[in-house]
Amino acid sequence: MAYDRETIKDGIFQRLGEESAREGLIVPLSDDQRRASREETLARRPDGAGLWIFGYGSLMWNPAFHYVEKRFARLYGYHRSFCLQTPIGRGTKERPGLVLGLDRGGSVHGLALRIDEARAEEELDIIWAREMLAGSYEPRWVSLQDEEAGGRFWAIAFIMNRDCERYTGRLDLDDAAQRIARAHGALGPCSEYLENTVGALDALGVGDGPMHELLRRVRRLVGNPCEIEGDPAR
Repeated sequence: MAYDRETIKDGIFQRLGEESAREGLIVPLSDDQRRASREETLARRPDGAGLWIFGYGSLMWNPAFHYVEKRFARLYGYHRSFCLQTPIGRGTKERPGLVLGLDRGGSVHGLALRIDEARAEEELDIIWAREMLAGSYEPRWVSLQDEEAGGRFWAIAFIMNRDCERYTGRLDLDDAAQRIARAHGALGPCSEYLENTVGALDALGVGDGPMHELLRRVRRLVGNPCEIEGDPAR
């Protein structure tokens, strides 16, 4: 099941959340809670800040919202990590997958996308519908380094909520590779999510790093299913 702007507006993530809630897998936020989160975030907007969104995972390769400008940027103090276990979307209750979060430490390259102020309500509603399904992330204003023009600017980034019960902490590459290789959910295989992320990093000119090594390990496992271990049940 693919998702895009129209399916997000039609409530694809909310339906997935409701189905998972009935099974006791996640506790989705209500429409009112998401709206309050968005309004609180905008209320903390730094003076003079544009409406930039920092993408470090699927927002790089499938933003699904309209934007008018993009910048190759770097965030210091956080790194890209497969540290959020998911029983929906890219996994199931029996074979949970992993998706990315921004966790503490290091730095991370990504793509910053600016929203037209005149379309802010509609576009931010789409972003909150996908990123704030269950409160796994905390939206924060962060200072980004423009990697091409230089200088710094403010953007909203969705930071890993370490209090989320599905936060895994830092996994070693072999463990993460096993989980990603065996997981497949309503939105497709977890390995596809990783493939697309690495493809986006390559397009930005980001050099070989942890995501590339993780992908190599996942590809080996997918190509040799007998090496994929049983369900972790954790």
